[in-house]
Amino acid sequence: MVRSLLGRLARRLAGPRGGAFAADTAPAVPRAPDAGFAVLPETTDLTALPRGTPVPFVCNLCGLANTVPVEALSREVPSCAGCGSTVRFRAMAHLVVRELGLPDAPLAALPRRKDTVGLGLSDAAAYAVPLADRFDYTNTWYHAEPRLDIAAIPAAPIGTLDFLVASDVFEHVMPPIGVAFRNAHALLKPGGVLVLTVPFSLDAETVEHFPDLHDWRIEVEEGRHVLLNRTRDGRSQRFADLVFHGGPGSTLEMRLFSRDALLRELAAAGFREVRVAAEPCVAHGIVWPEPWSVPIVARA
Repeated sequence: MVRSLLGRLARRLAGPRGGAFAADTAPAVPRAPDAGFAVLPETTDLTALPRGTPVPFVCNLCGLANTVPVEALSREVPSCAGCGSTVRFRAMAHLVVRELGLPDAPLAALPRRKDTVGLGLSDAAAYAVPLADRFDYTNTWYHAEPRLDIAAIPAAPIGTLDFLVASDVFEHVMPPIGVAFRNAHALLKPGGVLVLTVPFSLDAETVEHFPDLHDWRIEVEEGRHVLLNRTRDGRSQRFADLVFHGGPGSTLEMRLFSRDALLRELAAAGFREVRVAAEPCVAHGIVWPEPWSVPIVARA
C-alpha cells in the first residue's frame, strides 16, 4: 500500500505540476526576446506592485519571454506560456544553477556540465528535462525505473551527487522523516547541495499526521477515505479527514512541516549552511509573496 500511494508521485508529469513538457521531450532552445522586451530591474520589489502591473520575465526553463500580471506569479499557478512552469518550478532550477556557481541564464544557454552529477526525486518534467540536458542528472521515481526510495537508499549512489532536488516530496515520506533527511545527506558529496521545497507553516513544530504508522492501509467508508493502522505495539488506529495532494487516492500527506522544525531536522541530519532561499529573481519571474512553503537550500 505504501508503494501504491507514494508511487503516484509520478502524476507530477500531468497537469500544472508537470508543465507542458513530456518526460522525454527535448528542452526548448531559447529564442532572443523581441526588440524592446526588457525585464524589470532586479531590485524591483514585485510584492509591492499593484495588482494588474505587467511583469516581463524570461523563463529559465524554456527560454520564452513572457509578460504576466504580477498576481499571476504564484507558487502553484502556471505563468510561462511556453512550458507552463510555475514560480516553484523555475525556482528549483534557478537555485541549482546558483548554488553550482553558474551564470544566471536560461538553462539551455548554459554550457553543458556533464561532470556535474545530480538527481531528482519525482521532479516535474518542466525542469527535469532541461536539467538533464545540461548536467549528468537523473530523475528518479518511487514506483518506476529509475527507482529510488529516499527512506531506503541503495549503497551505489552514496556520496556521488553534486546536487539533489526534491520539490514537495518529503511531506509524503513515511515517518520517521529523519531517516529520509539523513539519506539525502548521505547521497551528496561533501559540499553538495540539497534544493527542496515542502509545504510548511510558521508554527513552532511539525505536525505528524500518523506518528506511529506501521502496518497500514487506505479504505473507503461511506464514500470517504480513511487510514487504518496497526502500530508496532499492536494498537489499532483509524484516521479520517485525510489530505491528498492531487486529489483523493493520489499522494497522501504524512505531515505538515514547521519551518523551524524543518531547519532543525536538516541540521540534525548533518547538513550545514541550511537557509531559507526566499530571494526573488525578477528576471525569471520568481517571487515569494508569502513567507511559508518557500525553497530551502542545505549543504552536505
